Amino acid sequence: MHRNRDFDLKDPAPWNERALTQDLALKTLFAAAAGEDELIEKAVRVSLLGGWRNDPETILYRQAVALDGLNNPEVLRELYQLTVEAIASKRDLYYFGYRSSSPSLVLHGAIALLQMYLGALRHLREIAEVHAHRFASEGVSALFEMLQRELSEEYLSQVAAQLEGLQFRRGVLISGALGPGNAGCDYVLRQGSTDRRGWLQRLLAGRPAGYTYRVPDRDEVGGRELSDLRDRGIQLVARNLGRAADQIDGFFQSLRAELAFYVGCLNLREQLAALGEPTCFPRPLPIGQRSMRCRELYDPCLALQMKQRLVGNTVDAAGMSAVIVTGANRGGKSSFLRGLGLAQLMLQCGMFVGAEDFESELCAGLITHYKREEDPSLKSGKLDEELARMSECVDHLAPNVMVFFNESFSSTNEREGSEIARQVVLGLVEEGIKVHFVTHLHAFARGLFESKAPWALFLRAERMPDGTRTFRLIEGEPLATSYGRDLYERIFAAGLKSPSV
Repeated sequence: MHRNRDFDLKDPAPWNERALTQDLALKTLFAAAAGEDELIEKAVRVSLLGGWRNDPETILYRQAVALDGLNNPEVLRELYQLTVEAIASKRDLYYFGYRSSSPSLVLHGAIALLQMYLGALRHLREIAEVHAHRFASEGVSALFEMLQRELSEEYLSQVAAQLEGLQFRRGVLISGALGPGNAGCDYVLRQGSTDRRGWLQRLLAGRPAGYTYRVPDRDEVGGRELSDLRDRGIQLVARNLGRAADQIDGFFQSLRAELAFYVGCLNLREQLAALGEPTCFPRPLPIGQRSMRCRELYDPCLALQMKQRLVGNTVDAAGMSAVIVTGANRGGKSSFLRGLGLAQLMLQCGMFVGAEDFESELCAGLITHYKREEDPSLKSGKLDEELARMSECVDHLAPNVMVFFNESFSSTNEREGSEIARQVVLGLVEEGIKVHFVTHLHAFARGLFESKAPWALFLRAERMPDGTRTFRLIEGEPLATSYGRDLYERIFAAGLKSPSV
């Protein structure tokens, strides 16, 4: 996920996580990517909502890894499943880690954990040896190269032998000295005997030089003292081995989290491909460049919900600081806005997007201000609620943030709503903030259009002469009607004699 640091599932969520999830229907995206796997859902969510922290180099780095995963789905899933099973096996171990107060428990748990992980490490290296030639990305190549270089069979065999020896099946050999008051000190663990003779051979060989004292079986105090003496001798080894075990465990935890993101990308891509929807890896442009181009852009969440292919849109907004979308009701305006917001989030986290082609400048954050339903508690009117949310958005604004408005300020009359929208948009653009605004406020849209603002692109939902919606957006001036009559006639099947409204 990163060249020089680990991916952290505990990265803080943006302040507007709840609004983004609701307005962009992110739960649909998360569910499609994760299936029943909670870790994949979390990895995709943290990556998607934290993408504004990524620079173009990180995005391209991830895209290359994701492309490798899409081209080798069976290897990607095998790697992920290996980490999942290895970590799941840890739950069956009596492992305390190096923070335990008992060196014997630390040593016992660390040995058990490392022995279990040795098999997983060996399997990882075997996968790298077999499939390395199929991967071209820097991230996967570096991982496979490290596994083959540092986890040779000779090295793993040596580790296994060392772990076996640290179980001290022949006892613990410790040297020490007498300190002040004849108190024991300077305890050092020594390498045990390498004598491989059987017990009968050792018995017949005579007594070794030195003194021997055996603690009686019923001497509980002596037994505790002997246990304490053993712990003093193995304390340093136990602590270091515990730390080694925690580091190996951390490696598998981190690898599992990073692979979870790419498996989520694979799952999502497969579902969209099954619907016949195109996907592409977008081109990230430097922040502040004020450019967005797309070809056949669509809303992936709507496609997943409807389980069918959608009509895409092609837009060139290069050099524009604001995109104003007007036109017929049910013409695809909100779907386009949501698809564009999703594409921006997916681009910035290193994922593919729902389009045949897409490029956009990076942003320093993404804020949505969508129309909400009436407050059931009746604590405030709809306009008050909209303005309160707008005030909260303003508190988190910064240059190069993108703001998406959907039917904002429509809870009051046309004149008042248009004036509020006009002042908000002009203020945001002046402060270097990019705006996307879907609106039925004709006075607002028409006023901006007639001012010939060079920084604004005006799109309109296409409507055929017979009232058919193509669900495509075309460049065009705002019209004074949203063609509500079309919907009325379609629903109630009764022609109206009055002019279009």
